[in-house]
Amino acid sequence: MSVATLTKPASDDRDLVLRADGRVLDTSPQRLGRLTPSQPSTPIADLHEQFRAQGYLWLKQFLDPAVVKAYRGRVLDYLGLVRAGTDPEIGLAGSAIPDRAEVDKRLMALVRSARYEAFCMAPAMVDFMDRFLGGLSYLHRRKIMRHTLPHSGTVTPAHYDLVYLRGGTTRIVTAWIPIGDTPVEMGGLVYLEGSHAIGLKMEQEFSAKAAELTPEERINAYNAHMTEGGWISKNLPDMASRFDTRWLIADFEAGDVMLHSPYMIHASTANDDPQDRIRLSTDIRYQNVEDEIDARWTNHWSLGDML
Repeated sequence: MSVATLTKPASDDRDLVLRADGRVLDTSPQRLGRLTPSQPSTPIADLHEQFRAQGYLWLKQFLDPAVVKAYRGRVLDYLGLVRAGTDPEIGLAGSAIPDRAEVDKRLMALVRSARYEAFCMAPAMVDFMDRFLGGLSYLHRRKIMRHTLPHSGTVTPAHYDLVYLRGGTTRIVTAWIPIGDTPVEMGGLVYLEGSHAIGLKMEQEFSAKAAELTPEERINAYNAHMTEGGWISKNLPDMASRFDTRWLIADFEAGDVMLHSPYMIHASTANDDPQDRIRLSTDIRYQNVEDEIDARWTNHWSLGDML
Protein backbone atom coordinates (compact mmCIF):
# COMPACT_ATOMS: atom_id res chain seq x y z
CA MET A 1 0.00 0.00 0.00
CA SER A 2 1.41 3.39 -0.92
CA VAL A 3 1.59 6.20 1.62
CA ALA A 4 -0.79 8.30 -0.48
CA THR A 5 -3.60 5.80 -0.03
CA LEU A 6 -3.37 5.94 3.76
CA THR A 7 -4.89 9.42 4.07
CA LYS A 8 -8.66 9.35 3.81
CA PRO A 9 -10.57 12.35 2.46
CA ALA A 10 -12.17 14.42 5.21
CA SER A 11 -15.62 13.78 3.74
CA ASP A 12 -15.28 10.13 4.82
CA ASP A 13 -15.08 11.22 8.45
CA ARG A 14 -18.42 13.02 8.77
CA ASP A 15 -20.04 9.93 10.32
CA LEU A 16 -17.32 9.49 12.95
CA VAL A 17 -18.27 10.03 16.58
CA LEU A 18 -15.16 11.11 18.49
CA ARG A 19 -15.66 11.96 22.14
CA ALA A 20 -13.45 13.78 24.62
CA ASP A 21 -14.44 14.71 28.16
CA GLY A 22 -18.15 14.37 27.43
CA ARG A 23 -18.03 16.43 24.23
CA VAL A 24 -18.26 15.27 20.61
CA LEU A 25 -15.79 16.66 18.09
CA ASP A 26 -17.07 18.56 15.06
CA THR A 27 -16.31 16.26 12.12
CA SER A 28 -16.96 18.78 9.36
CA PRO A 29 -14.02 19.21 6.93
CA GLN A 30 -13.37 22.66 8.44
CA ARG A 31 -12.76 21.19 11.92
CA LEU A 32 -11.45 17.67 11.30
CA GLY A 33 -8.75 16.41 8.97
CA ARG A 34 -6.20 13.64 8.55
CA LEU A 35 -2.51 13.57 9.46
CA THR A 36 -0.09 13.46 6.54
CA PRO A 37 2.12 10.34 6.59
CA SER A 38 5.85 10.35 5.86
CA GLN A 39 8.19 7.60 4.73
CA PRO A 40 11.14 6.98 7.09
CA SER A 41 13.39 6.52 4.04
CA THR A 42 12.85 10.16 3.00
CA PRO A 43 16.12 12.18 3.10
CA ILE A 44 16.64 13.62 6.57
CA ALA A 45 16.73 17.22 5.28
CA ASP A 46 13.27 16.76 3.79
CA LEU A 47 11.98 15.24 7.02
CA HIS A 48 13.38 18.24 8.93
CA GLU A 49 11.46 20.55 6.61
CA GLN A 50 8.24 18.55 7.06
CA PHE A 51 8.70 18.64 10.83
CA ARG A 52 9.22 22.41 10.83
CA ALA A 53 6.21 22.99 8.59
CA GLN A 54 3.79 20.55 10.26
CA GLY A 55 5.04 20.30 13.82
CA TYR A 56 4.99 16.51 13.51
CA LEU A 57 6.14 13.50 11.50
CA TRP A 58 3.99 10.41 11.12
CA LEU A 59 6.56 7.77 10.25
CA LYS A 60 4.74 4.87 8.65
CA GLN A 61 5.85 1.33 9.51
CA PHE A 62 9.04 2.59 11.10
CA LEU A 63 9.27 -0.34 13.53
CA ASP A 64 8.75 -4.02 12.78
CA PRO A 65 4.96 -4.55 13.21
CA ALA A 66 5.47 -8.14 14.37
CA VAL A 67 7.80 -7.00 17.16
CA VAL A 68 5.36 -4.27 18.24
CA LYS A 69 2.41 -6.66 18.30
CA ALA A 70 4.35 -9.28 20.23
CA TYR A 71 5.35 -6.67 22.81
CA ARG A 72 1.72 -5.57 23.07
CA GLY A 73 0.77 -9.12 23.97
CA ARG A 74 3.47 -9.37 26.62
CA VAL A 75 2.45 -6.09 28.27
CA LEU A 76 -1.29 -6.70 28.34
CA ASP A 77 -0.79 -10.26 29.56
CA TYR A 78 1.48 -9.04 32.37
CA LEU A 79 -0.99 -6.30 33.37
CA GLY A 80 -3.76 -8.91 33.59
CA LEU A 81 -6.22 -6.86 31.53
CA VAL A 82 -7.15 -9.20 28.68
CA ARG A 83 -10.20 -11.42 28.40
CA ALA A 84 -9.55 -14.98 29.54
CA GLY A 85 -8.87 -17.43 26.71
CA THR A 86 -8.15 -14.74 24.10
CA ASP A 87 -4.94 -13.72 22.35
CA PRO A 88 -3.22 -10.96 24.39
CA GLU A 89 -1.95 -9.34 21.17
CA ILE A 90 -5.54 -8.58 20.20
CA GLY A 91 -6.07 -7.00 23.60
CA LEU A 92 -9.75 -7.68 24.24
CA ALA A 93 -10.65 -6.19 27.60
CA GLY A 94 -11.64 -8.60 30.34
CA SER A 95 -15.20 -8.54 31.65
CA ALA A 96 -14.18 -8.13 35.30
CA ILE A 97 -13.18 -4.73 36.65
CA PRO A 98 -9.40 -4.93 37.20
CA ASP A 99 -7.82 -4.25 40.58
CA ARG A 100 -6.49 -0.72 39.97
CA ALA A 101 -3.82 -0.93 42.66
CA GLU A 102 -2.45 -4.20 41.28
CA VAL A 103 -2.47 -2.91 37.68
CA ASP A 104 -0.66 0.28 38.75
CA LYS A 105 1.93 -1.77 40.65
CA ARG A 106 2.62 -3.90 37.59
CA LEU A 107 2.71 -0.86 35.32
CA MET A 108 5.39 0.77 37.47
CA ALA A 109 7.39 -2.45 37.29
CA LEU A 110 7.02 -2.58 33.51
CA VAL A 111 8.39 0.92 32.89
CA ARG A 112 11.50 0.02 34.91
CA SER A 113 12.09 -3.25 33.08
CA ALA A 114 14.95 -4.04 30.71
CA ARG A 115 12.47 -5.30 28.11
CA TYR A 116 10.64 -1.95 28.01
CA GLU A 117 13.96 -0.13 27.77
CA ALA A 118 14.93 -2.37 24.85
CA PHE A 119 11.62 -1.68 23.11
CA CYS A 120 12.15 2.08 23.42
CA MET A 121 15.81 1.78 22.42
CA ALA A 122 15.24 -0.18 19.22
CA PRO A 123 18.34 0.28 17.02
CA ALA A 124 16.22 1.84 14.27
CA MET A 125 14.99 4.50 16.71
CA VAL A 126 18.45 5.29 18.06
CA ASP A 127 20.01 5.53 14.60
CA PHE A 128 17.21 7.73 13.31
CA MET A 129 17.21 10.08 16.31
CA ASP A 130 20.98 10.51 16.09
CA ARG A 131 20.54 11.68 12.50
CA PHE A 132 17.43 13.73 13.19
CA LEU A 133 18.97 15.55 16.18
CA GLY A 134 22.32 16.08 14.47
CA GLY A 135 24.43 14.31 17.10
CA LEU A 136 24.25 11.72 19.83
CA SER A 137 20.65 11.41 20.99
CA TYR A 138 19.59 11.17 24.63
CA LEU A 139 16.43 9.31 25.66
CA HIS A 140 14.87 10.67 28.83
CA ARG A 141 14.69 8.10 31.57
CA ARG A 142 11.15 9.16 32.48
CA LYS A 143 9.17 7.18 29.90
CA ILE A 144 5.40 6.76 30.05
CA MET A 145 3.23 3.82 29.07
CA ARG A 146 -0.52 4.36 28.82
CA HIS A 147 -3.37 1.88 28.57
CA THR A 148 -6.98 2.90 27.98
CA LEU A 149 -9.82 0.47 28.52
CA PRO A 150 -12.68 0.59 26.01
CA HIS A 151 -15.69 2.74 26.90
CA SER A 152 -13.96 4.11 30.01
CA GLY A 153 -14.12 7.72 28.82
CA THR A 154 -10.48 8.25 29.81
CA VAL A 155 -8.77 10.94 27.71
CA THR A 156 -5.75 13.24 27.77
CA PRO A 157 -6.70 16.95 27.67
CA ALA A 158 -5.11 19.31 25.14
CA HIS A 159 -1.57 20.40 26.01
CA TYR A 160 1.91 20.90 24.60
CA ASP A 161 4.83 18.99 26.10
CA LEU A 162 7.23 21.80 26.94
CA VAL A 163 4.96 22.76 29.84
CA TYR A 164 6.31 19.68 31.62
CA LEU A 165 9.92 20.00 30.41
CA ARG A 166 10.85 23.62 31.12
CA GLY A 167 13.92 22.67 33.17
CA GLY A 168 16.07 21.84 30.15
CA THR A 169 16.46 22.52 26.46
CA THR A 170 13.52 23.46 24.24
CA ARG A 171 14.94 21.20 21.52
CA ILE A 172 12.90 18.22 22.65
CA VAL A 173 11.31 15.70 20.27
CA THR A 174 8.50 13.51 21.59
CA ALA A 175 7.98 10.05 20.11
CA TRP A 176 4.48 8.63 20.57
CA ILE A 177 4.33 4.95 19.67
CA PRO A 178 1.01 3.11 19.36
CA ILE A 179 1.64 -0.41 20.64
CA GLY A 180 -0.65 -2.23 18.25
CA ASP A 181 -3.10 -1.13 15.57
CA THR A 182 -4.98 1.94 16.78
CA PRO A 183 -7.80 3.09 14.50
CA VAL A 184 -9.44 6.42 15.35
CA GLU A 185 -12.24 4.68 17.25
CA MET A 186 -9.69 3.48 19.81
CA GLY A 187 -8.82 7.03 20.83
CA GLY A 188 -5.27 7.65 19.68
CA LEU A 189 -3.58 11.03 19.68
CA VAL A 190 -5.14 13.95 17.80
CA TYR A 191 -3.16 17.03 16.81
CA LEU A 192 -4.37 20.62 16.42
CA GLU A 193 -3.29 21.59 12.92
CA GLY A 194 -0.61 24.31 12.84
CA SER A 195 -0.56 24.52 16.62
CA HIS A 196 3.23 24.38 17.03
CA ALA A 197 3.08 28.12 16.30
CA ILE A 198 0.24 28.57 18.80
CA GLY A 199 2.13 26.66 21.48
CA LEU A 200 5.25 28.74 20.92
CA LYS A 201 3.24 31.94 21.34
CA MET A 202 1.62 30.61 24.51
CA GLU A 203 5.03 29.74 25.92
CA GLN A 204 6.36 33.21 25.14
CA GLU A 205 3.33 34.74 26.88
CA PHE A 206 3.88 32.50 29.88
CA SER A 207 7.53 33.53 30.12
CA ALA A 208 6.54 37.20 30.15
CA LYS A 209 3.95 36.66 32.91
CA ALA A 210 6.17 34.38 34.98
CA ALA A 211 8.91 36.92 35.66
CA GLU A 212 7.84 37.22 39.32
CA LEU A 213 7.83 33.47 39.91
CA THR A 214 10.71 31.62 41.55
CA PRO A 215 12.86 29.41 39.28
CA GLU A 216 11.15 26.34 40.76
CA GLU A 217 7.69 27.76 40.03
CA ARG A 218 8.61 28.69 36.46
CA ILE A 219 9.38 25.11 35.51
CA ASN A 220 6.44 23.63 37.42
CA ALA A 221 3.36 22.89 35.30
CA TYR A 222 1.20 23.49 38.39
CA ASN A 223 2.07 27.17 38.87
CA ALA A 224 -0.21 30.20 39.22
CA HIS A 225 -0.23 30.97 35.49
CA MET A 226 -1.18 27.50 34.23
CA THR A 227 -4.52 25.75 34.12
CA GLU A 228 -5.18 22.61 36.15
CA GLY A 229 -2.50 20.03 35.40
CA GLY A 230 -0.77 22.27 32.85
CA TRP A 231 -3.49 21.58 30.30
CA ILE A 232 -4.66 24.17 27.81
CA SER A 233 -8.23 22.91 27.63
CA LYS A 234 -10.48 19.87 28.00
CA ASN A 235 -12.86 21.32 25.41
CA LEU A 236 -11.48 20.07 22.10
CA PRO A 237 -14.38 21.29 19.89
CA ASP A 238 -14.00 24.80 21.33
CA MET A 239 -10.26 24.83 20.64
CA ALA A 240 -10.70 24.02 16.94
CA SER A 241 -13.31 26.77 16.66
CA ARG A 242 -11.37 29.32 18.73
CA PHE A 243 -8.21 28.97 16.64
CA ASP A 244 -10.13 28.36 13.39
CA THR A 245 -8.28 25.16 12.63
CA ARG A 246 -8.78 21.39 12.60
CA TRP A 247 -8.02 18.42 14.77
CA LEU A 248 -5.97 15.93 12.75
CA ILE A 249 -6.60 12.22 13.23
CA ALA A 250 -5.21 8.96 11.87
CA ASP A 251 -5.74 5.23 11.79
CA PHE A 252 -2.40 4.22 13.31
CA GLU A 253 -0.91 0.80 12.64
CA ALA A 254 1.53 -1.31 14.63
CA GLY A 255 5.00 -0.11 13.59
CA ASP A 256 4.02 3.55 13.17
CA VAL A 257 5.85 6.23 15.15
CA MET A 258 4.69 9.81 15.70
CA LEU A 259 7.29 12.51 16.34
CA HIS A 260 6.10 15.94 17.43
CA SER A 261 7.41 19.33 18.46
CA PRO A 262 7.38 20.31 22.16
CA TYR A 263 5.04 23.16 21.17
CA MET A 264 2.57 21.01 19.18
CA ILE A 265 -0.84 20.92 20.86
CA HIS A 266 -2.27 17.43 21.09
CA ALA A 267 -4.79 15.39 23.04
CA SER A 268 -6.55 12.05 22.90
CA THR A 269 -10.13 11.00 22.35
CA ALA A 270 -12.07 8.29 24.16
CA ASN A 271 -11.56 4.62 23.35
CA ASP A 272 -14.93 3.67 21.83
CA ASP A 273 -13.62 0.64 19.97
CA PRO A 274 -16.60 -1.54 18.93
CA GLN A 275 -14.42 -4.65 19.34
CA ASP A 276 -13.61 -3.80 23.00
CA ARG A 277 -9.85 -3.63 22.45
CA ILE A 278 -7.50 -1.94 24.90
CA ARG A 279 -5.48 0.98 23.56
CA LEU A 280 -1.80 0.74 24.50
CA SER A 281 0.91 3.30 23.75
CA THR A 282 4.12 4.80 25.02
CA ASP A 283 5.41 8.36 24.86
CA ILE A 284 9.12 9.03 25.21
CA ARG A 285 11.31 12.12 24.74
CA TYR A 286 14.59 12.58 22.89
CA GLN A 287 17.07 15.43 22.72
CA ASN A 288 20.70 16.00 21.78
CA VAL A 289 22.81 14.72 24.67
CA GLU A 290 24.90 17.93 24.62
CA ASP A 291 21.86 20.15 25.34
CA GLU A 292 20.69 20.93 28.88
CA ILE A 293 18.68 18.06 30.38
CA ASP A 294 15.71 18.60 32.71
CA ALA A 295 16.91 16.84 35.88
CA ARG A 296 13.33 15.95 36.85
CA TRP A 297 13.17 13.64 33.83
CA THR A 298 16.27 11.66 34.82
CA ASN A 299 14.12 9.52 37.14
CA HIS A 300 11.72 6.74 36.16
CA TRP A 301 8.09 7.70 35.70
CA SER A 302 6.04 7.28 38.86
CA LEU A 303 2.29 7.75 39.17
CA GLY A 304 1.63 11.03 40.91
CA ASP A 305 5.10 12.49 40.29
CA MET A 306 3.40 15.78 39.27
CA LEU A 307 5.04 15.94 35.84
